[in-house]
Amino acid sequence: MMATKRAARMTSAPSEALSESPFYIPMTGPSARPRRTLKHDDTFVVLDSHGDIGASAGGPDGLFNSDTRYLARLELHLNDMQPLLLGSNLRNDNSGLTVDLTNPDIYDGDRIVFHKDTIHIVRTTFLWRGTAYQRIGLQNHGEQTASIALSLRFDNDFADLFEVRGERRERRGTGASELADPATVVLSYTGVDDIVRTSRLHFAPRPTRLTVNSAVYQIDLPPQQTTEIFLTVSCNKPETERPVAFYRGLLAHHREMRRAWSHTTSIETSNDVFNEVLCQSMADLNILMTQTPQGRYPYAGIPWYSTTFGRDGLITALQMLWIDPGIARGVLRRLAAFQAKTVDPLADAEPGKILHEMRGGEMAALREVPFERYYGSVDSTPLFVLLAGLYVERTGDESILKELWPAIEAALGWIDGPGDPDGDGFVEYRRASEQGLANQGWKDSFDAIFHADGTLAEGNIALAEVQGYVFAAKRAAARCARALGLTDRAGELDRAAERLARRFEETFWLPDLGTYALALDGEKRPCQVRTSNAGQLLFTGMVREDRARLVAADLMRPAFFTGWGIRTVALGEARYNPMSYHNGSIWPHDNALIALGLGRYGLKHSVEQVFKGLFDAASYMDLRRLPELFCGFRREPRRGPTLYPVACLPQAWASATPFTLLEAALGLEFDPARSEIRLRNPRLPAFLNEMILRRLHLGESTVDLRLRRHDEDVSVEVLRTQGHVQVSMVLSR
Repeated sequence: MMATKRAARMTSAPSEALSESPFYIPMTGPSARPRRTLKHDDTFVVLDSHGDIGASAGGPDGLFNSDTRYLARLELHLNDMQPLLLGSNLRNDNSGLTVDLTNPDIYDGDRIVFHKDTIHIVRTTFLWRGTAYQRIGLQNHGEQTASIALSLRFDNDFADLFEVRGERRERRGTGASELADPATVVLSYTGVDDIVRTSRLHFAPRPTRLTVNSAVYQIDLPPQQTTEIFLTVSCNKPETERPVAFYRGLLAHHREMRRAWSHTTSIETSNDVFNEVLCQSMADLNILMTQTPQGRYPYAGIPWYSTTFGRDGLITALQMLWIDPGIARGVLRRLAAFQAKTVDPLADAEPGKILHEMRGGEMAALREVPFERYYGSVDSTPLFVLLAGLYVERTGDESILKELWPAIEAALGWIDGPGDPDGDGFVEYRRASEQGLANQGWKDSFDAIFHADGTLAEGNIALAEVQGYVFAAKRAAARCARALGLTDRAGELDRAAERLARRFEETFWLPDLGTYALALDGEKRPCQVRTSNAGQLLFTGMVREDRARLVAADLMRPAFFTGWGIRTVALGEARYNPMSYHNGSIWPHDNALIALGLGRYGLKHSVEQVFKGLFDAASYMDLRRLPELFCGFRREPRRGPTLYPVACLPQAWASATPFTLLEAALGLEFDPARSEIRLRNPRLPAFLNEMILRRLHLGESTVDLRLRRHDEDVSVEVLRTQGHVQVSMVLSR
């Protein structure tokens, strides 16, 4: 039954845009309350420490689904007053948020009529299948019946995620609110794209009074008694599809979370703090995993990047390849399904290119932003080929190789064709429209690619690390071609990789700096800047060993290594700023790839330094969670690292970093053809005396290993095997 209805033209709040960077994420003020995030598939929510949405300034609060906000406000009050916070905790697996509150002193004039700390309020929130569930439990610990008015105030703007980030729009659709029945409110929005989006709020039991923006319960609660209120908020669910009951949904959600990682290698160590880091990282990766038609995919991060990103998904899958190769399978299949087939300048699309990102909101559908399916990433395509090759080598799964080979060849075709517009042998980028990203490597800030005097690089830009990705991709593709019996094609790819490596050394090496240029600009002038990009070249294995050691030594000096990790740009360079996004900050995933490269060249002592720095940083972080990035200030005694204010938490490749550091330290290699797992020059950092790996997979076989540190040496004990698998240690000095 419909009691009231209102409709309004919805307008977006104004915000200042930066002309240099149209998709900049503004930071308008400090967060008044800490934020917590939950996610399930394409739905995520940002709440504050009280379990409210939109009750305090400074956070991108809301319930979001497919890049649209479905609830912008949800505030709980007792007798028109905010409750007092007792505590707020995420479950260890990130599946739910529990908040403990109590009542403040309540006055009638100058007289206290209701003492604080009498009513215990527990708010429990979780997400499941496009619906947010919240239980509000109350218990009276007083000696008299408590007569209280509990109200929930709510509203929504159906803002596109890019509006929440600060983008302004010339026009918006029309919103409406209605009472569907005495326990249900429907908020709706008819967009400019003619799509109707709805939020259905259902209360149980029926409120004493319900309007289109509030629900009020008049409660008389006897001493020591409890009562419960349940709220569900469903995103775009038909009226006939009612959410399951709270406890049933909670149980199903927990079972689903446990099943998702039941097959994954588990790790326990002698260091309790590092165990907490690993558990948090795995829990974060678990909620970022999204079930897609092509398989599980790690969405990049919350709140701004909770969608399919090509580069982020590929690198995260690569980082986790040793522990769960199934992630790579889902990533490869999904990106192959959305590989570009045509030329579209607005989307920076060309045949064979691999996706940068995809969005499901109104602004993307109307092409107010170019990201519905956007291909402005110069490195996603070679990383796709590289991951495909590494996945096959890790698993021996040639059926996937045959399935993906047409997409691999199309990607290689782009690398050698449109990806190299001037035919000089280097892959380059330049956005095809002013709406696209100016810089299209992983450092995609407008000012991230620059010359020694600070002037920005212009024209077709060839990034150093991208050439390394192309080298490694062609090597991996050559091995795949041989596995398919394509001997001639394999030879072509190997020769192309060799030519690239020779030309790269001739063109990018900077003898005066002892490192490789950040990039070449459109006039083929090298950007003579010392950056971490050179460190990622070690991961690809393209560079000469003598020069790799010079690069590594430079990265471990104080201009780069802060004690917490390696900066993106060295101290002293023109645009160095430890508080910037890409020009002097510390990115955990960047350090992880550099660590793999250091291990590849046998520099295990440097691996240990990077490992320890990032572990120490994580030990200071809230929840022991490595963020997307943090500031690049030098480490000071008795002080933790400095946070970056709008870093995503969690972020997939940051969450995967501790596992990558373990891989680099242990020198893990997998050989399915020989049923062999090798540890090449394994080394454990000083803070780990012992480690147990359980269910380490190789094909259908698994093994449990115990590793112990003996100064700079490591012993390995096989605890259990299932199937046929051999474990060996390779030592070389």
